[in-house]
Amino acid sequence: MRLYLPAIAVILTVAGGCDNVAWGGIDLQLNAPPEPPPEALEEEIEVAAPERIDGPVLLAGGHDGFRATLTLVGEILPDGLEAFPDTSAHEAERLAALTAPGSEWILFSEGVRVGRLRADSTAPARGFCGSRVEVSGVAELTPSAGAAEQLLALPAEVAEDRPYGGFESPTHDYDQRVASLALASEALPRLEAPWPAGGLLASRADVQAFALEGVPGAPVAATFLHRDQLSVASPGAGAYSLFVIGTGSGQSYTTAFQWYRSVEAEGKGAPRYFDHLDWNGDGSEEILLEMYGADRRWYASLARRDGSWVRVFQDACGGSASPTAR
Repeated sequence: MRLYLPAIAVILTVAGGCDNVAWGGIDLQLNAPPEPPPEALEEEIEVAAPERIDGPVLLAGGHDGFRATLTLVGEILPDGLEAFPDTSAHEAERLAALTAPGSEWILFSEGVRVGRLRADSTAPARGFCGSRVEVSGVAELTPSAGAAEQLLALPAEVAEDRPYGGFESPTHDYDQRVASLALASEALPRLEAPWPAGGLLASRADVQAFALEGVPGAPVAATFLHRDQLSVASPGAGAYSLFVIGTGSGQSYTTAFQWYRSVEAEGKGAPRYFDHLDWNGDGSEEILLEMYGADRRWYASLARRDGSWVRVFQDACGGSASPTAR
């Protein structure tokens, strides 16, 4: 087994542009994340709640053996997701009808259809902000999808025609793990963020590999935390989170997206990659992030706009500030 050496404590200061860095025998090409187009920034800071629920909904969760439990994420719109407000009596009735026992759901994981669920119970979702419901039922999964850790679900009436796909459980490799450390090492000095206590390797709370349709290479996502933990818990003084996505393969990775969030400036909101899917059927996959706050969880999502990954959705309880990118 190859070990990551303590040399990770060396701080790399990378100016704008592209630098080649030799790290642990791997040459990594580090590029600053692309500047999102002005119209994308405008999308990021808008978190207005809808007056009523009109579109299909997205669920997210997991399974334990034969049963799956999925939590309401939001309403699917042509250009992304919309958060749910604290619903009026009329909206609550409509939402109850959409998620009632007997409702049929198509299950997805890692971007492909993997099964079906017929809801047999609903309940208020615990631990999440806002008005949410939790849908449970027996999950009918393809044999290969038994190892799927995350599930997304769309209503059967809008996803019945989507074909099944071959599920492959992604595993990150040595190059991807090293790349995630190098990308964070490049970002922190540029963001003028304190170096994590114990070093980068100790601060990496989550790392996941995945594959996106139409995006070459083997993307990797990682969450780094300073004086905090990737759970619903109070952060320490001066805490922050840094979420990065790198794209590439082998010895060359580039920053595709980063999200730095200072607890002091914005409150705790530590992102973790959850799953990806083209849930609105526009031909381009979106990424769902699970967010951990001090006393509750919520969701955010990323989409590609003019070739760049930008945040296009976050529950209102997560704040309206746009991702820090300097």
